[in-house]
Amino acid sequence: MNQTMEHWLDKRAALTPNDIAIETPDHRSWTFYQLQQHVHAFAKKLAGISLTDQRPHIAILSENSIDMVTAFLACTYLRIPVAFLNTRLSPSELQKQCLTADVGFMLTSKRCFSKGMDAVEGVKDIAVESFAMVEEKKEEPGSLHKLIYLDDICSMMFTSGTTGTPKAVMHTYENHWSSAIASSLNLGLLPNDKWLACLPLFHIGGLSIIMKSLIYGMPVYLLEKFDESKVHQAIMDHEVTIVSVVAVTCKRLLDTLGDSRYPKAFRCMLLGGGPAPKSLLQQAKAVDVPVVQTYGMTETSSQISTLSATDAWKKIGSAGKPLFQASLQVCRNGKPLACNEIGDIMVKGPMVTNGYYKREDANQQAFQNGWLITGDLGYIDKEGFLYVVDRRSDLIISGGENIYPAEVEEVLLSYPGIQEAGIVGKEDVTWGKVPVAFIVAGADLEIESLQDYCSTHLASFKVPKSFFVVDALPRNATNKLQRHKLKDWLQDDI
Repeated sequence: MNQTMEHWLDKRAALTPNDIAIETPDHRSWTFYQLQQHVHAFAKKLAGISLTDQRPHIAILSENSIDMVTAFLACTYLRIPVAFLNTRLSPSELQKQCLTADVGFMLTSKRCFSKGMDAVEGVKDIAVESFAMVEEKKEEPGSLHKLIYLDDICSMMFTSGTTGTPKAVMHTYENHWSSAIASSLNLGLLPNDKWLACLPLFHIGGLSIIMKSLIYGMPVYLLEKFDESKVHQAIMDHEVTIVSVVAVTCKRLLDTLGDSRYPKAFRCMLLGGGPAPKSLLQQAKAVDVPVVQTYGMTETSSQISTLSATDAWKKIGSAGKPLFQASLQVCRNGKPLACNEIGDIMVKGPMVTNGYYKREDANQQAFQNGWLITGDLGYIDKEGFLYVVDRRSDLIISGGENIYPAEVEEVLLSYPGIQEAGIVGKEDVTWGKVPVAFIVAGADLEIESLQDYCSTHLASFKVPKSFFVVDALPRNATNKLQRHKLKDWLQDDI
């Protein structure tokens, strides 16, 4: 049975109509009532579009903006699933994703309109309009669905592509609801909370903040993209209490902060996207910045395991325990492992996706007896805390020994002058594979000294056999390191 709820925006506008829903750095703000009225008007104009049974979905291609939020929420009133597209992709990549997700109509920002047109060139059954073009329509022919059906597909997001070809992850309304509720039961919810959204809304880490806003009645400080100076100012001057970050953006914020301190109202940086180096956590601790590590993925509708603030310092490096309604285990060949044994992380719960859109082959590989095989490696300590080690696909096996790139990267990042580091395996006749390092560092870096440092802190087989100094490492829109691109660089003999 497909259970229903009153639409979250309508309910929120009824409960707290005058509370701020969204703020932006240009000093604009929208109350929940104003957002509701704007979304209703947009949805009625959008209702006139023509979709087919073969292509029943809408895609959104946009940078973060109030218009993007409005367009997405308008689609929820029409019961039309939204496929979110990454603005960094090429037109050919976007076209492929639109075809994969059965998109019949694309909404774009003004800036992305040309790319959207290029993406669907030659595909007759996909139309494209910008948000402004919809706004300019005079007719309002459509009626709105005032109920949310929890089993309905709300959104589709493509996996980040850090390991290869993206797949369309389906998120139901129940997935989003359960994720938001579980997060609040873990982090708590204070009357003055304001969450800063600088992660792209086309990724789950960004969109989940918008969902939390509707459900909690919490204001969101919305940035178009991450900018350390703007985030810093928002925390210092605009009463932001929570910021979602990954390791590289966290470090940039801490470097900007220097020896200063954030206001007492600032609660935490919620850090995801991979293991955090201990040096980063120590840097945060030195200036009293709470860094709350979390583990999640597109398939889990954001976080599924989070380290509470009370455990942050005694469990450095941990991603905490599973959130309410979530279950987690570490297995090898489908069998649970003992404490501290590294294996495959598996999860289940109402926030976990039902699967990938029209990819039964991938679903059969990803799910086992109701558990999602995340593709990540980790272990659980004797107190039940999860430690994420690395992606299974990134594991380097050298002469029969397992090398986890994150462990080597942590050592490199602790060396003075190294700003970023990425480890991948290179084919080797003798050992099968050996680790090599890509680093972003200052001009005065001495490779021999770095090698000696690694030899002091790592087993010999873990020491990188080659070091490549580059201007920047390849990252996706959420600043996750894309190791598969580093492997491509090796093939190209960088």
